[in-house]
Amino acid sequence: MAKGPNVLGIVAFKVFPAQMGGQQHVVNYYNELALHCKLVLVVSKDNEKQADIPYTIYRFLFNHWNSIFNLIYLFRLKSIIKKEQIDVIMIDHSYVGWMGILLRYITQKKLAIKSANIEALRFKDMQRIGWQLYDQYEGWVHRNADMSFFITENEKDIAINRWKLDPVKCDTITYGSTTKRQPSISDRNQARIALLKEHGLTEETKLFFFNGTLDYLPNTDALYIIVQELLLRLDQFQLPYKIFIAGNRISSDWEKLLLSKSQIIFKGYVDDINKYYKGTDCFICPITLGTGIKTKIVEALANGQQVICCKKAGAGFNQTLVGNQLKLIEDYNWDSFAEAMMEVNPSIIKETPPLFYAYFNWSNIVEKSILSLQR
Repeated sequence: MAKGPNVLGIVAFKVFPAQMGGQQHVVNYYNELALHCKLVLVVSKDNEKQADIPYTIYRFLFNHWNSIFNLIYLFRLKSIIKKEQIDVIMIDHSYVGWMGILLRYITQKKLAIKSANIEALRFKDMQRIGWQLYDQYEGWVHRNADMSFFITENEKDIAINRWKLDPVKCDTITYGSTTKRQPSISDRNQARIALLKEHGLTEETKLFFFNGTLDYLPNTDALYIIVQELLLRLDQFQLPYKIFIAGNRISSDWEKLLLSKSQIIFKGYVDDINKYYKGTDCFICPITLGTGIKTKIVEALANGQQVICCKKAGAGFNQTLVGNQLKLIEDYNWDSFAEAMMEVNPSIIKETPPLFYAYFNWSNIVEKSILSLQR
């Protein structure tokens, strides 16, 4: 792999410990990047201290909701850039892109913006007031960066057309997986048997799985779809099934509702998420809100699991990479979604194509980004 430049990563939100998909995206990328170049990370002060991290971390920024106050740290950041002989300033998300532009002007160093999604369009989906203003700001940030990284090829193309960006200054850093090959059929069978035994279920029971940060609107909306739209339709097939749901930050009302449904097994936050990726028959993602790539789908596919999702949720996946493992359903067509779920055959274990593991491998993703930073 090419030796990379000295990088200062600026993350003005909490990523340590990395429990949610977005946090894991940031931390896993920088952990891999640090293997190939000098990395210094400056994060918000609400991050927890980390042991055995092979790079320097400073914790003093205000998080992105109060990011305007980071103006007071501008010259402290300038000193770090000089001290650490930084070549590239990398900002995660556009929230503090303005600070990166100021640092670029002051230090004459390259600026890269790394986006987990197009925020303006995500805000539009969530019906947030002022998304149009953020759209103008976000475009301004990317036009003033030396390199803009987007999480999917589709979002990169949207951004180029929407904000009139130079395609040469744009590239893709997708969410990666640390899983380099899918579990063996034997491992997956054993995981399934363990779940059936743990919950007293019969062998023919179809096992589905959904997980996420459960106070995040797209995921909360998915819970609503599962409870209000899918359960009734699935029950009409009169076939045994269970839907495992895992995740943190759920409201007490939602927790009570999920626990009251006999068709649902609510697990809350789990330490070993792979137990459910391997042991269930199919991951479901009835999400119609938000942008970017769904990290939960990447992890499900990396574990060799079949996935059924809405077109909105699966927009970032190339069919060549996922083969028949990913089934796309028209948004809001819950009849077809339920039918697809009931067509899942627990006795047939499908496999994720090898191309998937090459494309979504963190080492390959980081190598590609290093080459882009050196343009």
